[in-house]
Amino acid sequence: MTKKEKIYEILHKKYDGRGSDLNYKNAFELLCAVVLAAQCTDRRVNMVTPVLFKKYPTPFELAVANIYDVREIIKSINFFSNKSTYLVELSKQLVENFDGVVPRTIEELSTLSGVGRKSASVVLCGAFNIPAMPVDTHVFRVSNRLGISNSKNVVKCEQDIVEDFPKEKWNNMHNYLVLHGRYVCTAKAPQCETCPIKNECDHNI
Repeated sequence: MTKKEKIYEILHKKYDGRGSDLNYKNAFELLCAVVLAAQCTDRRVNMVTPVLFKKYPTPFELAVANIYDVREIIKSINFFSNKSTYLVELSKQLVENFDGVVPRTIEELSTLSGVGRKSASVVLCGAFNIPAMPVDTHVFRVSNRLGISNSKNVVKCEQDIVEDFPKEKWNNMHNYLVLHGRYVCTAKAPQCETCPIKNECDHNI
């Protein structure tokens, strides 16, 4: 069993059954929530999305929304002004370019306003269960501490994690690394003494 497989098995026992902390019902809702979650907590995003999605349940409604109404709904979110613009613009793009349907490739998703590679990957694995390895701040930090990556570049980090690792486990591994980084392997004061994968961690050497 490789180091990645050992880490996966241990984290699987700890986090199996726990999904994303973002609340969503479909691909469009996840796409919007991911855009809102940039440099903002999932908890805060979950506080505003029920109102947002009730008023604008599909791209067709949000595409013609008054930008100031959207800003008012999401004003407690970091960078709400820019993000309100992203939401309206990406909805217009979905309607005009994809018939209102959220696309299923990184390349197509990345053409949408406010959507980069990481956000696109989150939508792929979260909404469509398509294998992907989104590298956010938690995945980047934890994978480098563990030694399954040794890169300052997020694209290279993604490649390091998925190399020689079963594709069918990518989505779970991503989720486990996010949860572990959020609750155990934190940026400041990581809980190394109680960490279940401390014996596999280069940070502990």
